[in-house]
Amino acid sequence: MSYHNLRFPTLVCFLLLLVGCGAELGEETASNEEGVPIVKSASTYSVSIEEDITYAEGLAHSGVSTSSFAIPILLDVYYPDNTSTNRPVYMFIHGGGFNGGTKTKPEIIDMANHYASRGWVFVSIDYRTAEELGSVDGFTREQVLAYYNGIAPQEWIENAFDGVENLDQLKQSIAMYTAQRDSKAALRWIVANSDIYGVNTDYISVGGASAGAITTVALGITDQGDFRDEISIEDDPTLSTTNLDESYVVKSMTYFWGSNLKLDVFESVYALYRYDSNDPELFMAHGDQYDPVTPYEEALELQTIYDSLDVHSELVTLYGKGHGAWNAEVDGKGLSELTFDFIVDRQNLILE
Repeated sequence: MSYHNLRFPTLVCFLLLLVGCGAELGEETASNEEGVPIVKSASTYSVSIEEDITYAEGLAHSGVSTSSFAIPILLDVYYPDNTSTNRPVYMFIHGGGFNGGTKTKPEIIDMANHYASRGWVFVSIDYRTAEELGSVDGFTREQVLAYYNGIAPQEWIENAFDGVENLDQLKQSIAMYTAQRDSKAALRWIVANSDIYGVNTDYISVGGASAGAITTVALGITDQGDFRDEISIEDDPTLSTTNLDESYVVKSMTYFWGSNLKLDVFESVYALYRYDSNDPELFMAHGDQYDPVTPYEEALELQTIYDSLDVHSELVTLYGKGHGAWNAEVDGKGLSELTFDFIVDRQNLILE
């Protein structure tokens, strides 16, 4: 089954259903002569956290607003208590069906501490969801287009109208765009602030769960100008807060019970197929039980696409599990350990 030819009817179904040991603390983690970061196999460092950092602004609506206004978009940074200036970075995108969700989900905090205590910088981001898109109840098509001008491209909204069944679903489809715009801005912020946190930008990983996994895949595979350049800075002045001069290269992607839905939608709107042989390597963990939100077949489809491009991917099937299987284990390893092993191995990080 080829999903990349599907158009917004696929989105309808989705929107209907979504609702230590080793070194002493403080010891410097160095790198070898080639500049490859060194990370620890066990929890080694205490973890420092900087919370609610504004990485960008974006346009939003409240339930009663008649015109859009700028809001701060926030992230949290977890980093090890050492003096290294050569750390890999892992940015994580929460789920929530593009309706809500939070960067402080307990499972994400656990993962953040797992990585940061072993030498990573871990960044957990929020982004605009349908909660920040106000109410368009009773609006005409023309009113909706005017209301969301500067928030999503007009062609994206027009295309969505042809595939959704109600205005709530329309808001979710618009939130799919804002989530992507914001996550790309967050990654540019990381690059812009890499010296502050000792990040080696040659070792960038991005991951997510559910809607966050959908956003992760689109982040790594689309071009840097996608979800950035479709709206002018005149229509969205907050673009000036998003480190537009920065660029990035994603080395690895991790995906929990996601799909390639957003890439299907992007292709249907712009007639652009973005998969190619330069795409980041991909780790997927997906339950094999019936899941109408993000079916297991989506992971199989992505694996087939990757195989056709001769790009490395790994699919870990969570047998007997469905959506949101945060506590799943494979051969005694949880998701943090499984992704840790994948990133260390595929990025050739030095493990102590």
